[in-house]
Amino acid sequence: MSTNKTFGSMLIIAGTTIGAGMLALPLASAGLGFTTATLVMFAIWLLMTYTALLMLEVHQYAETTATLNSLANQLLGRKGQLLASFAVAFLMYSLCAAYIAGGGDQLNDKLNFWMGIEVSAQTSAVLFTVIIASVVAIGTHSVDIVNRVLFTLKIIALVVMLGLLAPNVEGGHLVNMPIENGLIISALPVVFTSFGFHGSIPSVVRYIGMDIRSLRKVMIFGSSLPLIIYVFWQIASQGVLSQADLLASSTLGAFIGTLSDMLHNPMVSQSVSIFADLALATSFLGVSLGLFDFISDSFKRDSHKHGRLHTALITFVPPLGFALFYPQGFIMALGFAAIALVILAIFLPVAMVVAQRKQRQIEENEYRVAGGTPALVAATGAGVLIISAQFLQMAGLIPTIG
Repeated sequence: MSTNKTFGSMLIIAGTTIGAGMLALPLASAGLGFTTATLVMFAIWLLMTYTALLMLEVHQYAETTATLNSLANQLLGRKGQLLASFAVAFLMYSLCAAYIAGGGDQLNDKLNFWMGIEVSAQTSAVLFTVIIASVVAIGTHSVDIVNRVLFTLKIIALVVMLGLLAPNVEGGHLVNMPIENGLIISALPVVFTSFGFHGSIPSVVRYIGMDIRSLRKVMIFGSSLPLIIYVFWQIASQGVLSQADLLASSTLGAFIGTLSDMLHNPMVSQSVSIFADLALATSFLGVSLGLFDFISDSFKRDSHKHGRLHTALITFVPPLGFALFYPQGFIMALGFAAIALVILAIFLPVAMVVAQRKQRQIEENEYRVAGGTPALVAATGAGVLIISAQFLQMAGLIPTIG
């Protein structure tokens, strides 16, 4: 197994995970305090890494080209396949539309204000989509190469951003406790979606091949890097701003503006903006790659030039159209993204592993995730809790955040 591919796949997992949603974490956890927020993030990381390993256990008995769609059909039947298709399509199309809308706006700002090129927001969105679609349509190897470059730049931007914030961290801000107990439950959906990368797992398996040892490294280390970065980001943001300031910053723009005004340094907003651009691009690459392979498998498209072109059109045209014509309606739909991710990243992996373990007795050299039935039950319970948190917020029964 190529170490180069293993390393590149780790960055695909990490790059997919560390998206623009990372910037919302301080807002989502504003009322929790640093210690509680960190414990919540660690618990979610543990849950998502566990279910990613469950996916590897399922993949070892299938073709390396298998996607969640074909795996669900094989183990859960037609109903399971339909549920998987709905979860993948809803989540990934929603995320792609969000990335197109956000990326188009960011590109439009750069073209208009940095380069002096006047183009419409719609043109920028189309241009951004064509660039990403071209990379994805060429293949996973091209995504790997481009993602490495963008991920490296993203880490540089992150270091600069943290470097500007670190000298202003006040230890007293980091010992704050939750202001309301209900906020811990309220924060779960936002934190949960910040660790989502499962849609890219089939693409990574296809890229690396069925090498369980290498794939375990990819899942564990690829998901650990975002956790480490999130902790440093929380130290910087929650250490600079008080809970009151964070709670008053109800939007990302207000949050960036508050940081910039407090530190009297325009480089803060510039570094955050650049980081957001790169985070959005790497997430879009990872998510759209997973959707591309899912569409290819679902519609049985071949891997030749025309087949990949057709797959690219099905993958990118719907979210582009939605982002162009119904941006507000899509933003409302994003509230349900955590529900689709729970189905995709928790319920389906658990259900498929349970079905597979009933069908097969473990043999020598075969991989089985530790924890047994108690771990599977705990993961399912966590998924129910996260979905319940989303519905309770919508019903106004617990505080709304984000």
